[in-house]
Amino acid sequence: MDMNALWAQIQSEAVRYGIMALGALVMWIVGRWVIGFIGRLIGRALTARHVDATLQQYLVSIIGVALNILLVIAILGQFGVQTTSFAAIIAAAGLAIGMAWGGLLANFAAGAFLLILRPFKVGDVISAGGVIGSVDEIGLFATTITTPDGVRTFVGNNKIFGDNIQNLSDVPHRRVDRTMQLAHGVNVDDAIARMSAALRQLPNVLETPAPDVFVLDFTLAGPVLALRPYCKPEHYWTVFSAINDAIRRVGGESGYPAPDVHYTVHQAQT
Repeated sequence: MDMNALWAQIQSEAVRYGIMALGALVMWIVGRWVIGFIGRLIGRALTARHVDATLQQYLVSIIGVALNILLVIAILGQFGVQTTSFAAIIAAAGLAIGMAWGGLLANFAAGAFLLILRPFKVGDVISAGGVIGSVDEIGLFATTITTPDGVRTFVGNNKIFGDNIQNLSDVPHRRVDRTMQLAHGVNVDDAIARMSAALRQLPNVLETPAPDVFVLDFTLAGPVLALRPYCKPEHYWTVFSAINDAIRRVGGESGYPAPDVHYTVHQAQT
């Protein structure tokens, strides 16, 4: 065997495959840049046509996935792989994966229905799938929600679509429900008047509908007042905490005693 000829052949093949690998790397870098550019271009075009932000993200995600698949096929073609055969393999693999990963397809279908039925959109505060927070994105398979304590949560679209959905932003106002426990002996009418005035003075509390203050229940400690002011959805937690502070302040300024349960024990005479 001629070692020189073998070495020359090895060098020739190494150079050829090296050039192919370099070409594939360049195709990947350029292709990814082009895909990103196309995504931004489509996003700007949809924005100019005032397409909903939720639908924009969904369409851009689908187009991005499709273009990335085409890019991978093109790179494999650079190495001499028959793309027609590869497409058939992808179709067969897609069928097998679809049967095995039925949950992903269910999430994908649920995401499409969420966009069609529009129970919520990006930016809304919702309660769905056991999570309460602001919707950041409705993706291909999951919806991204940021909770009030700043935790980003990914919830499967099928879980959201298959459960109750509460859109907390799709109403002009929300009612904040709090209670105030009074002690026995406190003038209930005076407490109602004081709390009604205090609620009306709180920031972000709406004048219409007017706050409701009434006796909700009676316990062993005394009467219980229901405090129900109204506010805009985005001010809910601000008003919630302000009511607690108003209860503490009014109770202290009025000299209301702390609620306490008293028991009377009777001893039977024999």
